[in-house]
Amino acid sequence: AQAILAQAQPLSAKLRTPLDTRRGTSRSAPMASKALVVPAAFGCAAAFVAPQQGLRGAPAAGAQEAGRAPVAAEPAQAACTLSAAAKLAGAAIVVGGLRAARRHGGRASARAVAMKATGIAINGFGRIGRQVARIAMKDPDVELKLINASYDAEYLAYQMKYDSIHGRYDGTIEADGDSLVIDGQKVALSHTRDPAEIPFTAHGAEYVCESTGVFLTAEKVQPHLKAGAKKIVFSAPAKDDSHTIVMGVNQDTYDSSMTCVSCASCTTNGLAPLVKAINDKFGIKRGLMTTIHAMTASQPTVDGSSKKDWRGGRAASGNIIPSSTGAAKAVAKVIPDVKGKLTGMAFRVPTIDVSVVDLTCELDTPTSYEEICAEVKRRAEGDMKGFLGYCDEDLVSTDFETCTISSTFDSKAGIMIDPTFVKLVAWYDNEWGYSCRVVDLIKHMASVDESGTSTKTEVKKSVEDLSDADLKGKTVLIRCDLNVPLNADLAITDETRITASIPTIEYLCKKGAKVLA
Repeated sequence: AQAILAQAQPLSAKLRTPLDTRRGTSRSAPMASKALVVPAAFGCAAAFVAPQQGLRGAPAAGAQEAGRAPVAAEPAQAACTLSAAAKLAGAAIVVGGLRAARRHGGRASARAVAMKATGIAINGFGRIGRQVARIAMKDPDVELKLINASYDAEYLAYQMKYDSIHGRYDGTIEADGDSLVIDGQKVALSHTRDPAEIPFTAHGAEYVCESTGVFLTAEKVQPHLKAGAKKIVFSAPAKDDSHTIVMGVNQDTYDSSMTCVSCASCTTNGLAPLVKAINDKFGIKRGLMTTIHAMTASQPTVDGSSKKDWRGGRAASGNIIPSSTGAAKAVAKVIPDVKGKLTGMAFRVPTIDVSVVDLTCELDTPTSYEEICAEVKRRAEGDMKGFLGYCDEDLVSTDFETCTISSTFDSKAGIMIDPTFVKLVAWYDNEWGYSCRVVDLIKHMASVDESGTSTKTEVKKSVEDLSDADLKGKTVLIRCDLNVPLNADLAITDETRITASIPTIEYLCKKGAKVLA
C-alpha cells in the first residue's frame, strides 16, 4: 500500500491535496472553491464532504473516528452525500456512481448542503402568499422574516389563521404592533406599494417570493434588488425571458448567477412531471392538454365585466367557463424536447381548490396502458418522488386538498385506444402543492448559492464516455471504486482500489480538468 501511495503522490500534487497514509483520509488545505479533493479510491461517497460542511442525516467527514474511512449507513444516504459533494465541489461532470448521481435532481439533493435557515420575504399576501407563509413557518430550512401586504397586522393574522380550504393554522398567530408573532417567532410587516421601500436588508430577507402578480419581469423587480433582495422567485409565469424552473423536472438548470426565477404556473407544475416521465420512456410525438381548473380570485363570483376575456367575466360560482392557458406550451421551457408538440386549454369550474389535468398524446414508442402505469409508478417512487405521485384508488377532487405533490397520476382515470394514443389524468392542488414548490425552489436556489456552483451536472457512466467531453477548466467529481479489479486472493483491498483509480485520475488530469473530487 505504501508503494502504491508513493505512486499516487505526484498525482496528489497535481490535485493540490496531500494524501494521508491512514486509510480513507486526506489532509486538504483550504481552497477558495470549497471543494474537498479526494481521490475516489479513498473510501465511500461520504468522504467527499468539504470540511466543516457535513450533511443532515450523515456525520461530517471530520467527525469520523481517526484512521477509519467514513461509511454511509444506507445507500440512500450515500446517494444524498454524493449529490451534496457534487454541489460542494461545483462538479460539472460526474463520473461513475450513476444511480446516486441521478438523485442530484431530487428533493434530497436540494436540501443536502448544511446551511443556516434561509431568510425569506413574501411580497403580496393573496392565496399563494398565505400558503407559502404557512409552509415556510413549518420548514426549518427557511425563516420567514418579512411580509409586505396592504392590510394591518390584525387582519393579516386573521387571513393566515383561518382558511376555507386548508383549515385553521396549526400553530399560534398573534398581532403584535406592526408585526406578527407566529409560533413564537416575530415576523416583520411592511405596507408599501413601492418595492424600493420594502425593508429587505433591515430584516435579513435575501430571497423574495414575489406573489403580487404585478412584478413579473426582471426589469420590474430591479427596485426589489436595490432594496436589498438577493434573489426573486415569481410565483407565476414570468412575462419576460426570466428562467423558469419546475422542481423535479429541470431544477438542475439553475445557476447561481440567475437573479430572477419563475416557478411557472400551478398547471405547468401539475403537467410537467407527468410529461417528463412519459417523454423520457416512450417519447411524446404530440399532445393536447386540458385542465379542469378550480376558480381563482381573479374571477367574479357573479356576472361581472372582463374586457380581455368576455367569458371570464361571467359568474365563477355557477358556470363551467372555457378559458385559455399557456401551461402546456410553457412545459417546453422546462422540457425543451417537447417544444412545439404540446398545447392546451382550460375549463374553469365552480370548485374552490384542486384541479385536474388531462393529457391526450400520441407516443413515439408503442406500449400498453399497464406499462405506462408501471413507469409512472416507478418514477413516482424513485427519482421524482415528492413531485410526481401515483394513485390507484377511486378518489375525487376533495381528496387532494392540501396535497403537497405537484402532480398525482390517476391510474384508474386514463384510457388508451391503441398502443400509441393515450389519455392520461393527473390531479394537483393548485394552491398548496404549488406553494410547496415555491418554497422548495427557494431552498434549492439558496443551496446552490451557498455552494457557489451550478447544479447543471453531466453524468457519464464511464471514462470511455469522456473521450469527446471538454473537461478543460472543469471540476470533475469521480467515483471510480465501484467496479475495481480483484487481487490475487479474489479480494477488493485498498491497494486494488488505488491501483484501479490512478489511470482514471491520470486521464482526467491530461484532459485538463481543473479540480478532481
